Amino acid sequence: MSDRSSGTRVPISTGESATGSPAAVRIGLFGGTFNPIHLGHLRAAEEVRETLGLERVLFIPSAIPPHKQPDTENPIANSEERLDWVERAIGEHKAFSVDRIEIDRKGPSFLADTLRAIREREMDRRRTVFILGEDAFSEMGEWREPEALFALTDLAVMTRPPGQLGNLAERIPGVVRDAFEFSEDGKLAIHRKAGTRIELVPISAIDISSSKVREQCREGRSIRFLVPETIRESIEVSGRYGPRPIGED
Repeated sequence: MSDRSSGTRVPISTGESATGSPAAVRIGLFGGTFNPIHLGHLRAAEEVRETLGLERVLFIPSAIPPHKQPDTENPIANSEERLDWVERAIGEHKAFSVDRIEIDRKGPSFLADTLRAIREREMDRRRTVFILGEDAFSEMGEWREPEALFALTDLAVMTRPPGQLGNLAERIPGVVRDAFEFSEDGKLAIHRKAGTRIELVPISAIDISSSKVREQCREGRSIRFLVPETIRESIEVSGRYGPRPIGED
């Protein structure tokens, strides 16, 4: 076995919280640029919510994403525009809501700052679960304050076919690997000191991405059935990503 997939295996019950007590009420934090939000985002959030029994999922659009730079091929719509699209996309879903915390804060949207602010606001009423994909999970060692990130919140690592991740130890950043104990099947890890947990959550394979939506716009093609109908026309009319498709109304 390679060093990359090594890690302490211990029997951990998935029905308990990270501290070993009955699972507390938890809310999901789904952050991102949402440039723009699409149906894949919404379906993924719903599947994670159901799988983990989350009370609510907060969508947190970033104001200034520190890891992404706009260019002519991949422009980033302004923050208020992206926020509006997210609000209209989630619509009347009772378990989805939008949090302006990063939009209202000046400067780059660093996750560590957001997690601390939400943790202070929650005052231990609810545990937070940050939702992200397996690629982003593997890159967290390069983010600002990586050790703090893994101690501040639980994580839900989404994985989808093909090439579905089967073991968290295979992609956990090396800077925090020794801080966690892993379940025997590799689908759960618990922080030795902080008690935060990482859970692997399989989701459906939906071939939609923000980059695909932008590409369709750039080529003047329809984005119908890629984004919610409640925001399709607004995205097309905005011209942020390209000309409005011919024949769309």
